[in-house]
Amino acid sequence: MSRLTPIAFEATDLDVMEAAKGRIVIVVAPDGKLDPAARRANRLTKGAVARLVASERFSKAKSGQLISLAWPTGLAAEALDVLVLDRKVTTVEARRAGAALAKSKGDKPLSVMAGGMRKAAELALGIALRDYRFDAYKSAEDDTPDDSAPVTLYHTKADEVSAAAAPLLAVAEGAHMTRDLVNEPANVLTTTEFADRLVDMQELGLKVEVLEEDKLAELGMRTLLSVGQGSASPSKVVVMHWDGGKKGDAPLALVGKGVVFDTGGISLKPAGGMEDMTMDMGGAGVVAGTMRALALRKASANVVGLVGLVENMPSGTATRPGDVIKSMKGTTVEVINTDAEGRLVLCDVMWYAQERFKPAGMIDLATLTGAIIVGLGHENAGVFSNDDAFCGAFLKSAAAEGEGAWRMPMGKAYDDLIKSRIADIKNTGGRPAGSVTAAQFLARFVKDETPWIHLDIAGVASVKAETDFAPKGATGWGVAALNRLVQDKFETSE
Repeated sequence: MSRLTPIAFEATDLDVMEAAKGRIVIVVAPDGKLDPAARRANRLTKGAVARLVASERFSKAKSGQLISLAWPTGLAAEALDVLVLDRKVTTVEARRAGAALAKSKGDKPLSVMAGGMRKAAELALGIALRDYRFDAYKSAEDDTPDDSAPVTLYHTKADEVSAAAAPLLAVAEGAHMTRDLVNEPANVLTTTEFADRLVDMQELGLKVEVLEEDKLAELGMRTLLSVGQGSASPSKVVVMHWDGGKKGDAPLALVGKGVVFDTGGISLKPAGGMEDMTMDMGGAGVVAGTMRALALRKASANVVGLVGLVENMPSGTATRPGDVIKSMKGTTVEVINTDAEGRLVLCDVMWYAQERFKPAGMIDLATLTGAIIVGLGHENAGVFSNDDAFCGAFLKSAAAEGEGAWRMPMGKAYDDLIKSRIADIKNTGGRPAGSVTAAQFLARFVKDETPWIHLDIAGVASVKAETDFAPKGATGWGVAALNRLVQDKFETSE
């Protein structure tokens, strides 16, 4: 797993500025008033900071913008970065500013003179989130260790900032795990390898169970097993328990689709772009990363994470279009398209989660439909729910964390599109309202008493262009929002 960039929190020490290597950051408000660190930098650079502040370039700068002075006179550093930032910065703005610092940092040490900055811990989170790379399969030119380019954040209340940053950096580590999983090629991240990585999290205090195919068959998870029956990789369900809340309290259940590679099965996908289907386990990746974050920060909540791990391949044993399969619930499903496989995985795992854990709420996550990308692009995940209060709480958490999410409609009228002539339900209703009919399918496997949210993350799990907090590729979307939801709605106090 990729390591977080080491971030040290130190008491303000202006004397280190002159000899510091790499890059030095000072923070200046848009009004141009210099704090002690900026004044020291100005003196060392013989007035360069003051000249910048008086310039038209500075007057046009927006809060969060970074202005770099290369090879500044009087400093050993190769760059002095002036971070223009409002004093009353918001949480998301502080994180974006940190991400901007990480992007400019490269492989150089970074010294951030934060003074008494509010939200300095959020700045640190932004650095940690953005300073990520997935280069495990690139030939290294040297053996330089990752910790050769550390970050030191100097602050007047360093201990307080360090304490505030600790749970935030746990979220960053969870997001990094999600990105690593989503970025991995399918010949490495098999169902077995995925399960093994989740078992390894027992060292963090999670309880982890792996349900193998014989157990899944005994439980009646026939729709899940039908997806993987054309593959040599065994299908599995992994159950992760975090029991940090009061004993006996019903847990929040997080359920993730983990299709480690999706060819479409017999309903084979076009060749162009199929290589991206290594990310079709993105929902399971978010569940894994969230569980890691909760364990690392010792969340005082009961949460269970369940992921269905399968590979969808065409072969002589693969499920055919037209097959009818009986789910764990007992509902029969006519398979119209074997490329609408994610809902077949989720429905059995969701039913199992409810039967076994009787959760206080259930959230499933899946890279489920291309239709959600048509509707929402890559800015927002699609949110579907049977409970307004539960849904509202999640949307509030996502907004607070700067993770785009948009509620989509549901209704009985959409059920007509997935009626089957020969079974209880069919697994796709065609192109019209494709993301909605997928949600309506899943809703058939949600008990009346279970508050439920379905997150279609097909557009946000992995993207072709960099985002505010991640380079192109896997984003880690959802770990922060789910962590916030747990923190705000499910944690108990002693």
